[in-house]
Order: sequence, then C-alpha cells, then structure tokens
Amino acid sequence: MKVAILSDIHSNVYALKAVIKDAKKRDINKFINLGDTLYGPIQPYKTYKLLLKHKFIHICGNQDRQIFDASEDEIKSNPTLEFILDDISQKTLEWMKTHPKTHTLKNDIFLCHGTPNDDLTYLLEKIENETNILRDEKEILELIKDIKQKVILCGHSHTPRMIELSNGQIIINPGSVGLQAYSDDIPKHKIENHNSYASYVILEKKDDDIKVEFIRVPYKKEKAIKQAKKNNRKDWMYALEFGKVN
Repeated sequence: MKVAILSDIHSNVYALKAVIKDAKKRDINKFINLGDTLYGPIQPYKTYKLLLKHKFIHICGNQDRQIFDASEDEIKSNPTLEFILDDISQKTLEWMKTHPKTHTLKNDIFLCHGTPNDDLTYLLEKIENETNILRDEKEILELIKDIKQKVILCGHSHTPRMIELSNGQIIINPGSVGLQAYSDDIPKHKIENHNSYASYVILEKKDDDIKVEFIRVPYKKEKAIKQAKKNNRKDWMYALEFGKVN
C-alpha cells in the first residue's frame, strides 16, 4: 500500500492542487483526508469539487462539524461561516455529513482527526503556559488505549510529527495542507510552522515494513491570500504568507 495522507485543508484549494499534483508525480493515486476540509475563507466549494475528482478516504474534523451543525445565531455571528455556507451547496453539506469521525483501513491503520474519542483535543501535543508542547508517552498511550492498530493517523494540530511508541505503535500527523499558523483561545495558544508550504505525508506499507516521508510543497499562496483578503481575514493573510501568527 502506498497512499498520500492529508489533513486540515481548510478550503485552500490552491494548496490542495499542489499536493495532489506532487503526489501523482510520485505515482500515488490514493489519498486519505483526516478532516477540517472546507472551513476557511478561501475556496470551500472549489475544494469540494476538486476532492470529488480523486480517490479519497475522508473522515470528519471538528470544523467540518462546525459547518453542518451551526445554529442560525452561530452563522450570524461568524462571517467566515456565513461565507462558507453561502459558497457551498446543500449537496456539499450532505457529503460532509457522510464522513465518519474515525475509520480503520485494512485492519491495521486507524484514522482520527484529534484523538480517537475527541476531535477537539490534540493527540500528540498539549498546551502548557500558552505553549504547544509534545505530550509524554504515558499521556499518549492513555489517549489511544483502546486502539490496537499499529499505525494511527491524526491531524488537528497542523503540526507535522511522527512518534514511535514503546509498544510498537506509530502515530503520524501529516501537518496541514492549507494553513501553517493560527491562534486559538480555548485554551489560549498559537501554532506556527514558520513556512507557507503545504504539508502532507506519503505512507508506504509492505507487510511489517513501513516507510514514512514528510513532504513540503510550495503553491500559489498569493491566490489564497487574495481570497482571505476578500473575506476580511487579515489573520489568515499573514498566516498564509509567513506561516506565523501576526
């Protein structure tokens, strides 16, 4: 098996195009998407249409839920959410709702967005003093205690990382396709990758041999920045340009 692992596209169709093109140059035609797909002030509907053209396994992220579970009050108070719902179709919403929160692939690869039981919690990182730091192994093992698969794929933190555990399991976060920096208030912290390149992973598995390759791909970020500007998201403009929080 040889597959491209993507996560956190966040409506950035320009970054997605570059990742798919790069993967296909490497003879990869099967893709995994770990969620948070269309939420963002860039091109949600065009992102959806592009995904339909390729062989993807999708799971649902927390900000996917935020789109299709939004109340009227939440939509009115969130201009980005209002833009997304105006841009996409009802068919797109129904498509999003079909994506499971977790998925098991070929009995030995487990997919989740955050942790296996909570799409709002980082699996490999925790926040201390407003800083994103790696969890110790005991904490990670507790979060995956019911998962028996050797390979666990997660997203959510936008932080590319691979961890080998003492029990033989491997956890891989491919980072984010579409957004390399953001700030959050619950709890207060920021994520910064300090570059604008789209991030994804190639996973190659043959029997017990596993090869993991982290890939960084440049893309036409100026187009994404233009869309963020159009939607009055200066925070996204800066993050897309520099991979940092302004």
